[in-house]
Amino acid sequence: MIKYIGSKRLLIPKILEIVRSLGDVRRVVDLFSGTGRVAHALKEDGYDVVANDHNAYAYVLARCYVQADRRRLIGKAERLIRELSRVRPRAGYFTETYCLRSRFFHPKNGARIDAIREAIARRDLDPDLQAIALTSLMEGADRVDSTTGVQMAYLKEWAPRALGDLELRLPRVLAGPGRALCADATDVAASWDGDLAYVDPPYNQHSYLGNYHIWESLVRWDKQEVYGVACKRIACKRYRSAFNSRRSIGDALRGVIEALRARYIVVSFSNEGFVTRAQMESLLGERGTVEVHEIDFRRYIGARIGIYNPDGKKVGKAGHLTNKEYLYLVRTNG
Repeated sequence: MIKYIGSKRLLIPKILEIVRSLGDVRRVVDLFSGTGRVAHALKEDGYDVVANDHNAYAYVLARCYVQADRRRLIGKAERLIRELSRVRPRAGYFTETYCLRSRFFHPKNGARIDAIREAIARRDLDPDLQAIALTSLMEGADRVDSTTGVQMAYLKEWAPRALGDLELRLPRVLAGPGRALCADATDVAASWDGDLAYVDPPYNQHSYLGNYHIWESLVRWDKQEVYGVACKRIACKRYRSAFNSRRSIGDALRGVIEALRARYIVVSFSNEGFVTRAQMESLLGERGTVEVHEIDFRRYIGARIGIYNPDGKKVGKAGHLTNKEYLYLVRTNG
């Protein structure tokens, strides 16, 4: 799966341990699914999972890793990935924007991304099959990018991986049911009825749309106007999330937690976030009894190797290399 700030890859064993310990959980919702790692792991563990995220790229990932059924699609997906791998490179919008106007990808890979994305767009694909193809393309591009892990800036010199060749691989699609949504988390919380809700919201001022604007553009393929050194989508200028503001995150999180109809709620949050542990325990305590698991966690790669300006030049040293992740388990009062 793609590199992602806030990824819970290393926390998945602990999350599964907590969910399994409850014994009577079947239906689960992941309200801020991101790359879909947690929802994918829960589906693989046998749970009936709904994965939701309001960003289009995250919805595509959830459609691939949670909604798509391997039994129905695997043969078609294998053939499609083979066919797309043979598409001849042809430079276009992606190469011009993210390889020439900026330097996120080497032009040779940009031309392949352009051609493959156009080939996907021309085909009348089953939506789940299209999600598999787009996920394969996103992940292939991620393996040859030239960033520190987010798309706020690119490196001044090419990362060694950026000089390699883009390769499409079949994502690890699972068998069985699942559902992907692209909606506001509060709306989903109010309409969903199940056993356990997993809540992993943004926790500071950094917008996921801004951090991963290239994936949003690649998935939407709307060839939107861009701005700045990082060539962000113009939509990033207009986008505001209550979860990215110290002033409004408390009310936004309260709205989600209060709306949930679930016997259990698991919240993942960092000690670097706008909500302190004491504040979180107080908020969650209004819904039931709270149990806290504290885990030392390595910070994302950009934070560990240093600070870079928009031109990709290193301008600062890394601070602390780890933080603390809190997993809050709430047994609700009903």
